Amino acid sequence: MRIEHMLPGHLVARKPVRVLVVGAGGNGSAIAMGLPYLHQAIRVWGHPYGLEVTLMDGDTVSDTNCVRQPFSWSDIGQNKATVLINRINLFWGTSWCAEPASFSVSSIYGDHHRMPDVVIGCVDTRAARNVIERAVTKSSSTVTYWLDLGNNASSGQFVLGQPLNQRNRPKAGRLRTVSELYPEIVDTAGGEDPLPSCSAAEALERQEPFINQTLAASALAMLARLFHYGKLGHHGGFFNAGTGQMTSLAADPGLWKKTMKRQRLIGQEPRK
Repeated sequence: MRIEHMLPGHLVARKPVRVLVVGAGGNGSAIAMGLPYLHQAIRVWGHPYGLEVTLMDGDTVSDTNCVRQPFSWSDIGQNKATVLINRINLFWGTSWCAEPASFSVSSIYGDHHRMPDVVIGCVDTRAARNVIERAVTKSSSTVTYWLDLGNNASSGQFVLGQPLNQRNRPKAGRLRTVSELYPEIVDTAGGEDPLPSCSAAEALERQEPFINQTLAASALAMLARLFHYGKLGHHGGFFNAGTGQMTSLAADPGLWKKTMKRQRLIGQEPRK
């Protein structure tokens, strides 16, 4: 049975909504460049402080990044997160932060009072997702939401979940996370996808343009509805560029149960 997920009251309190974006590549850069619009909208809707964003990535800009990501030749060699946050702050007048480092389990625990409310994972390996999952599900974590975005050559998905932790207690209506619904996504024993492309042509062969922007826009639109109306009937979506179809992930405990049961059965099959 479908339910309506309600926005927790502490996220509309008199303080900024703290957002940590992990990864400044294809999905992460698209999310980061779209967050100022969400920030402005939330303030118009009555939230006095909007968003307080940190973008984290230890990688530097390469020439192939200039094909599908919002970087130019003058950015090559510079840290991705720093380039994007400087650009956003200069244009929008924000005071958002860049962390030019790779995410680790301890990344969100430096200052308990500054722990993010929302972690947006835009990483492309099982190992990186595994680290995010372990961080947000620690018993001392107060992260309210974990939004994960991922894609392959011509399709992708975004899933908003409430990780089990100090903030989110077990209950039937808790939004299940991407790793609960699809545990293989954090299974480091399952191997990784091929390494990043080494040429512009190869980069476009391995991933069609606009997949990242489509996923990011859809995920941000979902967050906008959550903050505007205070409720959601879905908590993710799946996009296929080949068919042009976007399928929503319903907030439905029955669907979650069936999905997790199916994934457990798949996990019991012998590896090839």
